[in-house]
Amino acid sequence: MAFDYIENNIASVRRRVAEAALKAGRRPEDITIVAVSKFVEPEKIRRAMELGLTVLAENRVQEMNAKFDLLPGARWHIIGHLQTNKVRYAVGRAELIHSVDSLRLLEEIDRQAQKLGIVQDILLELNISGEESKFGLTNEEFSYIISKLRDYPSVRLRGLMTMAPNYEDKELCRPVFRRARELFESVPGADILSMGMSGDFEIAVAEGATHVRIGSAIFKENN
Repeated sequence: MAFDYIENNIASVRRRVAEAALKAGRRPEDITIVAVSKFVEPEKIRRAMELGLTVLAENRVQEMNAKFDLLPGARWHIIGHLQTNKVRYAVGRAELIHSVDSLRLLEEIDRQAQKLGIVQDILLELNISGEESKFGLTNEEFSYIISKLRDYPSVRLRGLMTMAPNYEDKELCRPVFRRARELFESVPGADILSMGMSGDFEIAVAEGATHVRIGSAIFKENN
């Protein structure tokens, strides 16, 4: 069968998620695997969907929209930096926007959602490591946006997202994930903590991730 390696990869990722969850005293079914499909052709994505991975993520809105009609049944997430002039192409199509990193972006999402008469689910992206190369809110910006959320009724905050630095020693990611969980637990009603990618998702699960964003570990041949 075509793309047998995808089936094997998904089985491996599921096993590793389950093992990490159980070791941390968590239920594997409480962790959602978000299949990151950037640069992946629709045929391969379709195979992953057939195997049960229907939550898909793209970094760029235009990539999501190019695949939107080709993959019925997909639940799309936006995980990359979202420019305000692209918001109108994401709101109402993306089930969840992970990467809200400024009040200006929040305002535009709210404005576009109002136009459509919907409430758009979002996550606030945190830059916990303080890396200048990464997008995300500082602690001060996070606190300020939390205090302003009531002004934007067409946006629903579901939780937080973060990325750890690309450390060679993945254990160094643990404090970043732990701090994200602490902030997540401070947000009333939050139920999504998106953190962990192909290289560090087991540590993220151990530290409380509810959603892990997996690309190469699913779609790359010869993992």
